[in-house]
Amino acid sequence: MKKFFISTVLLFVLSMSVNAQKRPPAPPHPSKSELISSKSRELDKKYNTEKKLIMNHPLATKKMKRDQMKALNERYRTEKRLLKKL
Repeated sequence: MKKFFISTVLLFVLSMSVNAQKRPPAPPHPSKSELISSKSRELDKKYNTEKKLIMNHPLATKKMKRDQMKALNERYRTEKRLLKKL
């Protein structure tokens, strides 16, 4: 009877340690459309903040602002195009 009790306890302890080693379930991955829309929102937010910084710069001349806005718009268009290709 004593051997049966010891073997039962040992089996119970081993099963508990095996269960404790299991990994938690992985978090769900966003779908492709969700990923694209979130990246698009981030890109729009970044574009708007950079545009605001350029337009409100106290020392930049109109020509400098125009050149910086042209470069910013070009970069924004290429990044949007790349996002749509995903």
